[in-house]
Amino acid sequence: MRNSFRYVLIFLLIFVLWQAGSVALKNPILPSPAAVFCNLKEIFFSKIAIHAALSLSRIALGLAVSVLAGSILGLLMGFYPPVDRFLSPIVYFTYPIPKIALLPIVMILLGLGEASKITIIVIITVFQIIITVRDSVKNIPKEMFYSLKSLGANDATIFKEVILPATMPELLTAVRLSTGTAISVLFFTENFGTTHGMGYFIMDSWMRVNYIDMYSGILVLGGIGLLIFLAVDAFDMIFCRWKR
Repeated sequence: MRNSFRYVLIFLLIFVLWQAGSVALKNPILPSPAAVFCNLKEIFFSKIAIHAALSLSRIALGLAVSVLAGSILGLLMGFYPPVDRFLSPIVYFTYPIPKIALLPIVMILLGLGEASKITIIVIITVFQIIITVRDSVKNIPKEMFYSLKSLGANDATIFKEVILPATMPELLTAVRLSTGTAISVLFFTENFGTTHGMGYFIMDSWMRVNYIDMYSGILVLGGIGLLIFLAVDAFDMIFCRWKR
């Protein structure tokens, strides 16, 4: 209840500042929030819903693949030193490369469809998850592993009972950080070879000088990010109950 009240207050503050800016500027480039909300109510299901659904599915699928692949690699690298010695140089070499520079290569190899957009999201977000999970495993005191092994626990039991619960908070934090990156990247990629997606809708509205539609799209894109963050918070409440 307290969190909901805080969200409401923050949104009210944003819209008050927005309204003040609109009144002060008196320019169509910054319409009032009331005008944008009325427009959003009118066009959401007829014009925006399909774009929002596709963008949300692309982000969700890209993050899901990143979490699955990044978690597996990070866990293996953190627990098994030989795997870490083999993969760390590869990760350290490829991680600093600006991944958006790989977009032309990805589009040449995979085309302009869904596969290239999802792949570039995975490429950009997976490394952060790998490094976060690997380091969180390494931070677990090794004595804990020795104690469990002396009691007869195998690697599968150690992963289930110790490593996964210990690394879950850091993994969810990495997902939160990756969400913003994924949305930014998707906005960029949706301006190439597609006529659907929030990135395309916002830029198309801007090119048509339809600022009310543009701001409506920006609000929906922010709402998509909010939904993903709330979903991650729900996972946090379910899988990290021990923190409370």
